[in-house]
Amino acid sequence: MLNIVLFGPPGAGKGTQSENIIEKYKLAHISTGDLFRKHLGEGTELGKLAQKYMDEGKLVPDEVVVGMVEDKIKETLDAKGFIFDGFPRTINQAAELDKMLTAHGLQISGMVALEVPEDELRARIKERAKTSGRVDDQDDAKITTRIRVYEEETSPVAGYYKQQGKFNGINGVGTIEGIFNQICTVIDSFT
Repeated sequence: MLNIVLFGPPGAGKGTQSENIIEKYKLAHISTGDLFRKHLGEGTELGKLAQKYMDEGKLVPDEVVVGMVEDKIKETLDAKGFIFDGFPRTINQAAELDKMLTAHGLQISGMVALEVPEDELRARIKERAKTSGRVDDQDDAKITTRIRVYEEETSPVAGYYKQQGKFNGINGVGTIEGIFNQICTVIDSFT
């Protein structure tokens, strides 16, 4: 089974590239953003709680996220593999993900990290704000908070996968197709 962590700061292109990866490799997509929106759309308490944190540009607490992800893994165990998009965001979540997968006889094949300079991230997020409708895409202070939260709380996850020899950095600046070709070269090396 091919299990990939797609990683990078807000605006790095994870959403765009995950669609391409899913189409080519036929993986089940596990996006915490999608899971939060599903719960919010259904009006669950978990969804409302997640939205409160997201609107403030903060990370949703681990126990909330891990529970949603575990439910999704159990629902889609017949897939060819998983692409984790927006998860794990903390070292604790990465360790919990390893435990979940091990319980099902699985493991992470590798991390693909999209590396993009901050000025480019800001430009992309502001462009995305024109169509996304996301509150946290429209406000400079919230964009700054999201980038800082990523740097302080999420970027250490890369070190977790580096220690396992599973980290693969990709230059996330260029054409969508060019970046995707780099990603495919890395993913193909996992098998």
